[in-house]
Amino acid sequence: MRIRVPGQDSGRLSDAWRFCVGTGRFELALRRDYQDSLALVQREIGFRHIRGHGLLSDGAGVHRPYEYGGTRRVHHSFTYVDQVIDAYLDLGVAPFVELGFMPSELASGEQTVFWWQGNVTPPRSWREWAELVRATVSHLVDRYGLDQVRTWPIEVWNEPNLKEFWQDADEDAYHRLYEVSAHAVKDVDASLQVGGPAISPGSDEWMTRFAEFATERRVPVDFVSRHAYTSGPAQHVPFGVHQRLRPASDLLEQFATPRRQLRGTALAEVPVHITEFNSSYRPDNPIHDTALHAAYLAPVLAAGGDLVDSFSYWTFSDMFEEVGIPTALFHGGFGLLTHRQIKKPTYHLYAFMARMGERLLARGEDHLVTRDASGRVTVLAWVPVDVTGADPADRHTLRLSLPMGEAASAFMLRSSVSEEHGNVWRAWSEMGRPRSPRPTQLDALRELAEPVRVHGSLPVTGGCADLDLTLGRHEVTLVELTPVADETPPWWDERRLLGGTPCDGPLGEA
Repeated sequence: MRIRVPGQDSGRLSDAWRFCVGTGRFELALRRDYQDSLALVQREIGFRHIRGHGLLSDGAGVHRPYEYGGTRRVHHSFTYVDQVIDAYLDLGVAPFVELGFMPSELASGEQTVFWWQGNVTPPRSWREWAELVRATVSHLVDRYGLDQVRTWPIEVWNEPNLKEFWQDADEDAYHRLYEVSAHAVKDVDASLQVGGPAISPGSDEWMTRFAEFATERRVPVDFVSRHAYTSGPAQHVPFGVHQRLRPASDLLEQFATPRRQLRGTALAEVPVHITEFNSSYRPDNPIHDTALHAAYLAPVLAAGGDLVDSFSYWTFSDMFEEVGIPTALFHGGFGLLTHRQIKKPTYHLYAFMARMGERLLARGEDHLVTRDASGRVTVLAWVPVDVTGADPADRHTLRLSLPMGEAASAFMLRSSVSEEHGNVWRAWSEMGRPRSPRPTQLDALRELAEPVRVHGSLPVTGGCADLDLTLGRHEVTLVELTPVADETPPWWDERRLLGGTPCDGPLGEA
């Protein structure tokens, strides 16, 4: 059956998918490979904000207590903070500020999370914590200007509903942390955005109790945040895990949850940010590296903006050390890119989205159609993923009739990734999975990571062009159709390429 796409758009396509992207711990941004990777992502995708852990952890060196004259004092140092944020802004991305984790010299306990040991205990001095938050936000405003910093959301902590991230997952203690932090932010300027509770999936009742607490205590909340993942319990293998996945529609259901829970509360109308999302919550699950993963997430990027103000992919790069330094180039990391800027199939899903038009024409279970101001029509199509483990379809067809206006023909450019093409993880596997590829292998992998591209001309009849797509296993494809304004000179004749004349036979023979 051919789907006829209407010529009239139904509104603007949300770009909530590019509002923010995740990153590894704060100070990793000082590394050249990190900045090279982010520069590539910004050139081809262009996120507006970036969020990661560790701004206030020891690695960033902000909280520096000392003793002088028999009195404990605190010096706030922003040497690394300035270098990182300067680099971000130079690359066209601004921080989505996360306040955490606890500096060890301010912490009330020794519990830590991750290989790099972020402290997750409450402060032993609430006054000193407030001063730290106030000093940090004041510094950002002084250095970058209030007009800019008021556009940077400031989130209090990360996943406090998990005991791994907040001692005993103590809800009352988190509410106090939020209250002290929010007031410290607003002390700097009332127009600054502050929010939370940044909860992980599985404890959604935290959101409604957070709204009740904020209302009762009259605590400022400018946005709410939560995370979304769809993987089950981990089956551990050395240096990795395997997990079952729930359908991608479950991510969209999680996106919709905060607004449903907050209906009728004082927070019903505040923005909702999904500040982390992915399939697996593990940074060592090979699903992240596959072509299947791109097809799995395609419907989420296509529709997620209808439900939330932003949803932030976790993360842009495999430069990420929560479970330790990666043991191989491909290791199941969260990143859109591996180390050394090798593009995974999910990277191309995002790059395809970045080339879509602004106006939404149609959307279905396997396609998204847009148009831009120039009349270019773009089609993102994907093969729906079955997460039950059944054999994937080898072929998936989609037939569209697309509005192209008064042009006689349309130039078609198609870019695709699938199991067979642009699937660098498969190429690396066929190489023998080299843990540290040699330079020639890296060059080959970079080439093989690119989408396959084909082009052609489609006739336009009655203002429409018919597009017939056959997609392979786990394929995601972008088709760009541009109306042709033919500028071929009247003397052009392809039969004369080898020096003949229109009346001549082969090679000029009569």
